[in-house]
Amino acid sequence: MKELEEIHECGMKDFRNIQVDEANLLTWRRLIAPDNPPYDKGAFRMEINFPAEYPLKPPKITFKTKICHPNIDENGQVCLPGISAENWKPATRTSQVIQFLTALVNDPQPEDPLRADLAEESSKDRKKFCKNAEEVPKKYGEKRPVDLTLPQRIPASVSGDPAKQDSVENRHVPPPGVCLWQ
Repeated sequence: MKELEEIHECGMKDFRNIQVDEANLLTWRRLIAPDNPPYDKGAFRMEINFPAEYPLKPPKITFKTKICHPNIDENGQVCLPGISAENWKPATRTSQVIQFLTALVNDPQPEDPLRADLAEESSKDRKKFCKNAEEVPKKYGEKRPVDLTLPQRIPASVSGDPAKQDSVENRHVPPPGVCLWQ
């Protein structure tokens, strides 16, 4: 929960819309709104599930919204090498995982696909791939939030301090791209 508090304090837009399941603090949800085409037409709901052995074992990321992406399979499983069991390092912070994921969604890696068909289409017929990928959020995607940078409250169960929870909106927030705790 210390990592969640650090993420909320950071102020970066990619970290501002994380929600924690109050009944299960090991489940985080967020809405990702990619900046790059063809994914910039919608938003996608995803979930991060932390195993009880975290940080010794990596979190599991699942897209709950359908997405046409070479590195994300039909069940929403993500091919992100940094969080695979063989590559995971306990020192890896959740903020880094989120940054890796955001970068992957914005810039697919067809050389390491979960969906070979989409990787091939992306490489051979980029225009067709982009057209198909843009259709998915229109049909299944979430509405893009107007502003992901609005301050959010830290759940009382995370901070443990109601005064701190209420003061999130009053904290100094660094400019976008600057994170004080890195």
